[in-house]
Amino acid sequence: MSRILATAQAEFRIALRNRWVAIAIVMMVLFAAVLSAAGSAPTGELGADKLTVTVASLTSLAVYLVPLIALLMSFDAIAGEVERGTLALVLTYPVRRWELVLGKFLSHLMVLALAVVAGYGVAALSAFAFDPRSIDGLDALVRLTWTSLLLGAAFLGIGYAISALSKRPGTAAGLVVALWLILIVLYDLALLAGVVADNGGYFSKTLFPLALLANPADAFRLFNLASSGAVAAAAGIGGAASTIPPVQALGSLVLWSAAALLLAVGAFRRVQP
Repeated sequence: MSRILATAQAEFRIALRNRWVAIAIVMMVLFAAVLSAAGSAPTGELGADKLTVTVASLTSLAVYLVPLIALLMSFDAIAGEVERGTLALVLTYPVRRWELVLGKFLSHLMVLALAVVAGYGVAALSAFAFDPRSIDGLDALVRLTWTSLLLGAAFLGIGYAISALSKRPGTAAGLVVALWLILIVLYDLALLAGVVADNGGYFSKTLFPLALLANPADAFRLFNLASSGAVAAAAGIGGAASTIPPVQALGSLVLWSAAALLLAVGAFRRVQP
């Protein structure tokens, strides 16, 4: 445990020096503040408090921003050390490879936690300032916070695996950007196109819910929308939240987080410093 914590402390100092902590916090606070200001319009129509509606908007923000921040922090974690020659030096110390990965993971998850808490905190303060009923949406905000960290953990593990397998930071950067575009943007577009083409057939009734659960970003969104009272505030693919049990979406998210970390450890074992 001491070796894991020492690695985590060193990685956190590196993140501070490289401005990753500041960048992540500024990104989350800025976008959360904008969404909080713009998310008050539908509260009267939905009969929901401002914070509950804001949580629905923050869910959409987190789907895009949390995986992006996680991938940008993790793509250089192993490939960068290989290229700089520091990995060979680190491995001369009595530390196991899985301990290095776990230390990096804890450090980057802490950076992500600071950004998420800061961003969501700003949105919550704004909601409480304008709507006293926002206390009713506090549970949804807490749920969104810890599930955002689960989503970030999944993409941190995926980023480490890509970093270990590509061995060069430039290659890893291109791969994580491509992965983000596929899983976060193109995946849902492909599913929607399939639903339209299927017109209520086998794909729409059977394969579509399974495909949603197979993507950690969609599982995250479905769980938060289904668990909160703001499903009506969501549009598009988020409407499926009313048909998929929240426990299935949460199970998918937890499995993705654990599997991604195991994948990262397995990929790191193959790296030659």
